[in-house]
Order: sequence, then structure tokens, then C-alpha cells
Amino acid sequence: MLIKNIEHKIRLALVISVGSFIASILISGIVSFFAYKQVSNARENIYILDNSVPILAKQTNMQLNRPAEYKASVDLFHSIFFSLTPDDKYIDYQMKRAMYLIDESGALQYNNLKEKGYFSSILSSSSVLTLQTDSINIDIVNKKFFYYGKQIIERRSSTVTRSLITTGGLKDIPRSDNNSHGVLITNWKTLENKDLTNVQKNQF
Repeated sequence: MLIKNIEHKIRLALVISVGSFIASILISGIVSFFAYKQVSNARENIYILDNSVPILAKQTNMQLNRPAEYKASVDLFHSIFFSLTPDDKYIDYQMKRAMYLIDESGALQYNNLKEKGYFSSILSSSSVLTLQTDSINIDIVNKKFFYYGKQIIERRSSTVTRSLITTGGLKDIPRSDNNSHGVLITNWKTLENKDLTNVQKNQF
């Protein structure tokens, strides 16, 4: 009888010890999880001093805003590349800016246009080119885009409106002064660029 009581007490003590050990591990894990979550949430809160007055600013996840940055980068590139004036220095300046936003496919298309006399014709006809963006479709999964817009060419004798549809890929790169969104356009292709209207101006 005494031996059975001793065995029972030993077994009970073992169960209590093991249970206490498991419970302590669970409690430590739960406490660590909530502590980490609280620290992570605290790091998302940034205080900005405005005349010695602290203002709470919320930090956001960069990926949440990435689609908007993709659209902004695509829109910026097309605006720079296709909005031109009859000034050779300005055209060179715009092309240099545009090349920071695109891979070698941009330089290839620029050289093709240059060989065909595209930029020379802008200078000789005193044309002013502006671009209107209709829409930009972003495929986040495949990191591709489709750009839809209209290019308006103001000449002395006429106003030409051309459709512009292009496509390409999107690559994340480190941000810089010349590429603030950190997006590089790749494999850029023009799918459509044709005249929609050609309105003649009155000649006096």
C-alpha cells in the first residue's frame, strides 16, 4: 500500500512537472508573439515634429502602393518621351530623362525614330507634341502594362491626333534621384500609333 502511494505521488509529480513545463512554453510563446506584434505596430508609427509639436504619421507597406507607383512611372515615361517641342536641346534633355526609366528597348526605339528623321521633322515643321493618357492597365502578377493614350501634334498647317498603344514589362530596381519610383520599364513595344484625325488650319 505504501509503495503504491509513493508510485502514485511520483506519477502525479511527474504529470504536474510536465504540465507546468508545457504550460510555461505556451505562455512564453503567446507573450513573445503579442510582444513582437506590439513592437511591429509601434514601429509603423512615426512622429514628425512640427514647431516642436509631435504629429503622428502612419508608416505603410511599400507593396500596398506599388500598383500606383507602376502607373505613375509608366505615365511619366510616356509623357517625357512623347511630349516634345521644336528645340533640339530640349529633345535631347527629354530623351536622357526617359532613358533612366527604361531598359535598352527604349534606346533602340529612340535610335530607330532618329534614323527615320522623326526628331528632324519636329524641328523642321516647328511641331509641338503633347500626350494625353487615356488609361494604363497594370498586370501585377506578370508585371506587365498596357498604355493607351492620344498624341496631339500641333503643326503650322494642321493638328493631328494619333492613337498610341504600347506594352512592356515592369522591373523593381533601387530608387534614385533619376528614378524616384524604383521602376524600370522593360521590353517596351509600340502596338499602335496611327492617325485618328487631321484637322487643317486656316491659312491666311
